[in-house]
Amino acid sequence: MRPLTILFMPESAYGPTNQCVGLGKVLLDRGHRVVFAAEASWQGKLEPMGFGEDLVDLAPPPEDAGDQDAGQFWKDFIRETAPEFRKPTIEQLDTFMKPTWQALIDGSVYCEPQVKEIIERVRPDVIVEDNVVAFPALVTAGVPFVRIVSCNPLEVKGADVAPAYSGLPEGDRSQWDGFRDEYDRTHRPMWEAFNSWVVEQGAPPLPDLEFIHESKEANLYVFPEEADYTDRRPLPPTWHRMDSSVRETDDDFVVPAEVGDRPDGSALIYLSLGSLGGADVDLMRRLVDVLGRTPHRFIVSKGPQADLIELAPNMVGAEFLPQTKVIPQVDLVITHGGNNTTTEALHFGKPMVLLPLFWDQYDNAQRMDELGFGVRLSTYAFTDEEMTAALDRLLGDHELRDRMARMGEAIRARDGLHLGADVIEQVGKAHAGQA
Repeated sequence: MRPLTILFMPESAYGPTNQCVGLGKVLLDRGHRVVFAAEASWQGKLEPMGFGEDLVDLAPPPEDAGDQDAGQFWKDFIRETAPEFRKPTIEQLDTFMKPTWQALIDGSVYCEPQVKEIIERVRPDVIVEDNVVAFPALVTAGVPFVRIVSCNPLEVKGADVAPAYSGLPEGDRSQWDGFRDEYDRTHRPMWEAFNSWVVEQGAPPLPDLEFIHESKEANLYVFPEEADYTDRRPLPPTWHRMDSSVRETDDDFVVPAEVGDRPDGSALIYLSLGSLGGADVDLMRRLVDVLGRTPHRFIVSKGPQADLIELAPNMVGAEFLPQTKVIPQVDLVITHGGNNTTTEALHFGKPMVLLPLFWDQYDNAQRMDELGFGVRLSTYAFTDEEMTAALDRLLGDHELRDRMARMGEAIRARDGLHLGADVIEQVGKAHAGQA
């Protein structure tokens, strides 16, 4: 059987791209050709891993672009809109969510000709998209299209689950309809315009108020069975759950002696607000101040503004860390609730304190809190006492920690990363007549 050519097109942010890197590496190791149509700031970051790079611009490149940081497009956008994160989720719909969707749509429209040219050059057997917005060229290419949902799976909506992006509780439906109505009011005109453009490009119409197509061949999503919503919102057979998707490309990590040696009763904790949340320097400094006065030791992923964040004596850290090699060695994770970090913490059986900022992070934080796998705090309004109480509660609950450790073993045994690669490979082989 000849090797397949697999084209990945992830969203520019680190989460979706790392998700695709993990899957792509498995497929690469199986002898397939893997090419990334990532955003242009990833230039030179993917080829060293063995992938092909055929990159796109989501907007006209700035005249002084130079060597951009990977994911720079969204870092800049998030930094400019960070004040919106202090608002309740329903108030973010008009002032943060809608502009974010519009930026994604603008990127899709801008790069449509480039994507068509890439597909013509690469000639893939299967196309894999990890994004929340449609790129019509991906579904009009005449080859199978696999969709990945690497956000919280409430993105696949249902009447009996809370509305996506709301962070509303499962057990109280009193605000669900109000959130859905406001989402419709703020988003429908934009969706109608985008849907018309998608159809003009020859792609099928989008589902109502959805910004991306569902694949007829296979759809993947990343969320452990123990936290899933399928009891209330079943999914059709084309949907495949990857309980976790922990990439195997991170470098090893040795815990530094400064935090490895710690007094009795103290814990080792990992703090990361992700590459985008870490750009909020004031929030990071607040966390350093509060956590620096606890008896615990911390490994801190400082993010893109690392030079502006001075760590406390009980901390070590760097701009970027090999997260999948750090989490197994700690007792607890403090996170923004990004889907990668949340599912990786569950994969390794670690409880969480969650400080959501935007998008699906509220849904993950709420889900972990209501299932007892973590504590959701108000990101900008938590008190020192609430933070220390959350740490004490989670670290002191030995029954919970034992239960989560067993759950982590079960999640790892289900091997979601290789399951996802299997699905992509099977779709590609069926198209190539090799099944």
